[in-house]
Amino acid sequence: MKKKIAILGSTGSIGTSLLKLIHKDKKTFTIQLLSANKNYKKLLRQAKIFDVKNLIITDINSFNKLKIKTKELNINVFNNFDSLNKIFKNKIDYVMSSIIGLEGLNPTIKIIKHTKNIAIANKESIICGWSLLNFQLKKNNTNFIPVDSEHFSIWYGLQNIPLNKVEKFYLTASGGPLLNYPINKFHKVSVTQTLKHPNWKMGKKISVDSATMMNKIFEIIEANKIFNIPYAKLSILIEPSSYIHAILKFNNGMIKIIAHDTTMVVPIFNTLYLNKNKILKTKKININKLNNLDLKLLNHNKFPVINILKKLKNNTTMFETVIVSANDQLVNLFLKKKIKYLDISRLLLKVINMKEFKKYNSIKPKAVKSILDLSKYVRLKINSMCV
Repeated sequence: MKKKIAILGSTGSIGTSLLKLIHKDKKTFTIQLLSANKNYKKLLRQAKIFDVKNLIITDINSFNKLKIKTKELNINVFNNFDSLNKIFKNKIDYVMSSIIGLEGLNPTIKIIKHTKNIAIANKESIICGWSLLNFQLKKNNTNFIPVDSEHFSIWYGLQNIPLNKVEKFYLTASGGPLLNYPINKFHKVSVTQTLKHPNWKMGKKISVDSATMMNKIFEIIEANKIFNIPYAKLSILIEPSSYIHAILKFNNGMIKIIAHDTTMVVPIFNTLYLNKNKILKTKKININKLNNLDLKLLNHNKFPVINILKKLKNNTTMFETVIVSANDQLVNLFLKKKIKYLDISRLLLKVINMKEFKKYNSIKPKAVKSILDLSKYVRLKINSMCV
């Protein structure tokens, strides 16, 4: 019997990579749902290739255009995720949730009850709404697998090993495009420079986050939420080649290093074929990279956002929403050339130290709406500060 799956955010890089894997093994899977925000042309192409009968597209203009395009086809097109109960009559086998931004939180929460396994590649949802997600996972007995290479590596490294056996967890960072750029020239850093990541092909927003090291801060927060690892046990190491993704130091003296090629195909493949005897053809071990790892500690002066971790508690609060939303809006302003590169970290640290926002470090998120409302307010605050 074919495995029934759904992909939220199928037109993005994660969704596209997953579909390439499925295309090589069509006999194993049947796709029951694909979703996108605006890219209705790509979504329709995917639906035709994989014979998908249910599509969700959230942008109203794209929805209207897609409805016209599918008028003569046997395809159901929906405009929001309230339609999930119509689409799924029984639990499916696997969902990939890869919608970008906080827009992915509500759909992810809603689809959990409809699947046996869910892989989540949406960092904002995990950071801001983990307590809400985890409640639904437990309530619906749904298995969760992290997709991000660092978190998948921790998950993989912890198989059949209790958390208390690990003394320290190290997440690696390439250092981004500015790793070797002189700090005294940071005031001249351009948008173009921040987008030239040395190892990964990524979108503009995450590329800037990699340059500031904010992406790695987010990954530390995610690790704290997903695995319940205290922040005191989490550290960042610079590893310029992006070959090592996590290092686990055990309290019996042993050290486990998790490495794989610089591609998201490896963790995506392993979430899709969880516990199955499937083989992924990959490159041979790169001896040159292993001999030249050049591991080093993070330069706090060069990447001051690391100081954010000192302010976080070991439980999910609304303060994470403040951090995510403020950073998101600042990066957006930087990409529009409304602020300078150094303004991102300067203003971010300023905002989270404001009295009106510090109080959220003691408030737990109770609903998706409260997270989205706070996010909207923080963004407006950032705009008022930068005008």
